[in-house]
Amino acid sequence: MESMVGVVITVGIVFLLVVLFFVFVPVGLWVSCLAANVKVSIFNMIGMRLRRVVPSAIVLPLIKAQKAGLKVTVNQLEAHYLAGGHVDKVINALIAAERAGIELYFERAAAIDLAGRDVLDAVRMSVNPKVMETPNISAVAKDGIELLVKARVTVRADLERLVGGAGEATVLARVGEGIVTTVGSAESHKGVLENPDDISKLVLSKGLDAGTAFEILSIDIADIDVGRNIGAQLQTLQAEADKNIAQARAEERRAMAVAKEQEMRAYVVEAEAEVPKAMAQALREGHLGVMDYYRMQNVKADTRMRETLGEGGSVSVELKAKESEPEE
Repeated sequence: MESMVGVVITVGIVFLLVVLFFVFVPVGLWVSCLAANVKVSIFNMIGMRLRRVVPSAIVLPLIKAQKAGLKVTVNQLEAHYLAGGHVDKVINALIAAERAGIELYFERAAAIDLAGRDVLDAVRMSVNPKVMETPNISAVAKDGIELLVKARVTVRADLERLVGGAGEATVLARVGEGIVTTVGSAESHKGVLENPDDISKLVLSKGLDAGTAFEILSIDIADIDVGRNIGAQLQTLQAEADKNIAQARAEERRAMAVAKEQEMRAYVVEAEAEVPKAMAQALREGHLGVMDYYRMQNVKADTRMRETLGEGGSVSVELKAKESEPEE
């Protein structure tokens, strides 16, 4: 009985060791390498396991690369994998570049991949240029008319400048700036509408793809719409501002005139307040007699009456005179 238990335990241990061996050692990948005539030893695959590298992520792209005629090594692929790169994408990009006749080395492709760009998409864009469309760009000609311009930019990826080069947003921004400059230098918006290809020629001649990851092949004006009369609006706003300034200055002058008038009235009141004092002084000193004082009072009363009549009292006087006449 004890011998049977020992046999079962031994068989279980052997089975467990066999399972662990086949799990840890990629025998299937080693067989695939032998079938594809790719020289990768079983011990090298075990070393990948120890270095925390997935063997299939290295062996399968290596088989694909050697079948395509590319000269890459296991160490190159493993180093790129450990750096956080996408080995399969790099191999696919190298195969696509080799088929399209584009000169692309593994180091360049790996650098593009590690820079965060899709190297396979870059190779495809080099073969098949991409068309980017700008939004409506507002530009104003010298005659003050606004034009809304939409352009299509055809670009091709430049693999040499893909690492460190500016992206699509920079290209579109530069094209928009060139359109604004070109339209703004035009004497009339009519000339721009007649020859929209002048915009393309002038913008394309400025070398807008410098420092970018793309090569601009063509700039085509897709649509031009006439917008607002910016010049007239600015003149209207300027006239309104001038009117407000003139009104403010006039109000300032009016306020100063009112203040001056009130000041002069204060002087008159102050001077009139001195008259009784002067008259009293003249009476005390004998320069003014009593009769002279009464005659002056009569003159003042007569003056007040005349002022009252001049302000409308004459009408009431005439009515009273007609009422007092005897009837015939």
